[in-house]
Order: sequence, then C-alpha cells, then structure tokens
Amino acid sequence: MSATLGQSTAPARSTALDALSTLDGPERRLRWALTDCWTIVRRELTHLVRQPTIIAWQLGFPIVSVLLFVYVFGSAMDVGGSTDYKDFAMPGMFTMTMAFGFMNTAMAVAVDKERGVIDRFRSMPMAPSAVVTGRGVSDVLHASLDLTVLAAIALVIGWRPNGGIPAALGAFALLLFLRFALIWVGVWIGLRVKNQEAAGNLFALAFPFGMISSVFTPPSMMPDWLGAVAMWNPVSSTANAVRDLFGQPMVTTGGSWIESQPLLMSVGWPLLITAAFLPLAVRTYQRMSR
Repeated sequence: MSATLGQSTAPARSTALDALSTLDGPERRLRWALTDCWTIVRRELTHLVRQPTIIAWQLGFPIVSVLLFVYVFGSAMDVGGSTDYKDFAMPGMFTMTMAFGFMNTAMAVAVDKERGVIDRFRSMPMAPSAVVTGRGVSDVLHASLDLTVLAAIALVIGWRPNGGIPAALGAFALLLFLRFALIWVGVWIGLRVKNQEAAGNLFALAFPFGMISSVFTPPSMMPDWLGAVAMWNPVSSTANAVRDLFGQPMVTTGGSWIESQPLLMSVGWPLLITAAFLPLAVRTYQRMSR
C-alpha cells in the first residue's frame, strides 16, 4: 500500500516541481521586470508631483510657444493660398513638442547618472531593463500631459480638428509614438554624456532637428537642398500625417515620394528609431562601469 501511495504522490510532486521551475523561468523574470519598471515609473511621477516647477514649465512652455510662433511669427507667414497659418502651425507645434522632449529625457538620465542614482539601481537586485523601460513609460505619461495642455490651448485660440474624433485620436497616437521612439535616443545620450552640463549643451544640436522640418514652414518654400533635408526629417513625416488626420492643410511640392506617404513614414520612422536605440540604450546601461 505504501508503494502504491508513493507511486500516486510521485506525479503530484513532479507537477509541483515543474510549476516551481516555471515560476523561476521566463514568466517570473517578466513579472519582476514589469514590477521594477512600475517602481521606476512611480518614482518619476512622485518627482513630478513634488517639484511644482516641472509642472509650471510644462504648462508655460506650450503657452509661450503658441504665442510666439502663431501670433508673433505667424502674422508674417504665408503658406500659400487661403490657408490660415494657425491651422498649419498647430499640428506642427504638437509635433515639435514631442520631438524636443527627448532632450528632457537625456537631461534627466544624465542628472541621475551624475548623482549616483543609476549606480544605486545597478547595485540592487532588479531587472536590468527596468531603469530604461521605466523612464520610457514615465516620459510617455509626461508627454501625454504636454499634449493635453497644448491641445487645450489650441482649442482656446480657435483651432479645431476637422477630421473627426477617431482621426484626431489617431493623430495623437502618432505624436506619442514619435515621442516614444525618441525617448530611447534621449536615454542613450543621457547615459553616454559625462554630466548634465554636457547634456544641456546638446540642445543646440537638437534645435535644428525640430526646426529644419515642415513644422512651421513647408519644405517647398526652403532652398532646394534644405527642403530635401526637411522632407526626410522624421519630424516632417509625423507633422504631415497629423495634419492629414486633423483635416488641416498639407502644403507639399507634389513630386516627392516621402511627402506623399506621411502616414506610412510616421509609423516607419519611429519603428526604425526604436529598433536602433532601444536595444542600444539597454546595452549601454548594462555595460556601464560601477
């Protein structure tokens, strides 16, 4: 009888061991990676709440940008035909805000690295990808707040999306997708620079990335060589795509393939950027010296 009992309990013990080994496998690693990622996200959100100056900057910068580019510079802008410059510029403002955000990511990562926060994270028993992915998720949440504030300002000054609610939601999704892709560029830069001063100096290099595009001026109105650079700028593809989805005017030359495929390239560019810089950022973090 004891032999029979032993035989009957053997399969149960084997099943329990298999279940334990499963918990120690990919499922458990994924669970802890998600948990650690959420811990980093909570840390970043807590900093946002406890530092009102960050919120003030997020609210103030879009207001100043709209007043400057739409009302000051926009009064002298002519994008052709009877197009209202406000309708042309506001989708560009949305895109520029998302494009420039990656430098905020680079600065935040550089500050954490200089203060030794990243070294503390590396010494803890946490998922190697959590710091990078947590930064990505928290920055997307910050970007959503930026877009909400900017959209509210746009509605106040009279801008309206004319493509319908589903198309407008798709446009905002494309904007966040661009921001998501550029986050990994910012993380990689923040991990590579020596200190936060060096990260701050890179704003001078990031400025042309957002401005030499179709954000505020159609590339057809630029010199031929500069217009070609602006057409192939990922920022231009997203700006043109969201203009199309918002039902706003798209001023193009009509003879450029890249300008005729804004929706395709507004997805393709972020995918290429993410594929290149996400693993690069994770690898750079993992290989940092203690």
